[in-house]
Amino acid sequence: MKNKQDYVKMKLVMLMTIVFKLSNNLKPKVIKYYEDKQVLKKPPYSVFQAREADTVITLYESGKIMFQGISADIDANIWIDLERRFNNRDVLNENPKKDKKENKKDTITYYNINTIGSDEVGTGDYFGPIVVTASYVNKSHMGFLNELGVKDSKKLTDDQIKKIAPLLIKKIPYATFILDNKAYNEMQAKGYNMNKIKAILHNKALGNLLKENPNLDYDKIIVDQFVYEKKYYEHLAGAKEIVRNITFTTKGESKCLAVAASSVISRYIFLMKMHELSTKYNTILPLGASDEVDKVAKIFYDKDQLKTLNEIAKLNFKNTEKIQG
Repeated sequence: MKNKQDYVKMKLVMLMTIVFKLSNNLKPKVIKYYEDKQVLKKPPYSVFQAREADTVITLYESGKIMFQGISADIDANIWIDLERRFNNRDVLNENPKKDKKENKKDTITYYNINTIGSDEVGTGDYFGPIVVTASYVNKSHMGFLNELGVKDSKKLTDDQIKKIAPLLIKKIPYATFILDNKAYNEMQAKGYNMNKIKAILHNKALGNLLKENPNLDYDKIIVDQFVYEKKYYEHLAGAKEIVRNITFTTKGESKCLAVAASSVISRYIFLMKMHELSTKYNTILPLGASDEVDKVAKIFYDKDQLKTLNEIAKLNFKNTEKIQG
């Protein structure tokens, strides 16, 4: 009986629930995506309930969508990334409820102070690494950054980023940490979810920037919020060095130039890495996690199963199950 109870407790720990509200332009895409995965009996006040492998997805009439299961963070992250990229909306992956204090904090901006900011790219892409950059922007940099048009990378085209980023990295102190796919897959195999991985990478990028530039004069460290502060530091438990006194805020790229700069640099490096991988494997690797991605992934899978994909893809994404099944 004790072993059975331990097993149940273990399963409960592994399960997670992620809830956020979908924008109107993404709702039809979500409904179509899960069209052939919907279950017959749906909960009250829901548009549909679907099951994909070990994740249950429920879309409610209110527009809220709930992901439940061991891989809930992976399934949710695809749509969270699309919300951020096309609608300039950041949604919290864990505990979506905000109190009045949090809502008030979300209106604060950090333009007229010296800041360090970090942001990541690649968490919603099946192919390619995860890139996290921490940047330092002081008051003397601001005119130059505004002149370049530095803002959230999701509001810039990739061509614009390729022009802006090289000028940007010559001007401001920054540190980038790149997690390649092989290392990502190893971390996932150890049970690290996406938020834990992101927390570790942000901490590394911030730590490296401060080590390489020990005399930076900054007022605040800003991180584009993907999880609540308490959970962020829980994810870093056991780390040798932890950067603290961080201000977490949603839509950080629109509130802090240092976060916006990090967003642009991360995107630029990610695009360069994707180009390198495409050249190395003589195949254009598409961005995102779409059906087009599945077609390219299937070519690699048919060639050598998961051997090459382990080097260029995030294997715990649902794309892997689709090409295997």
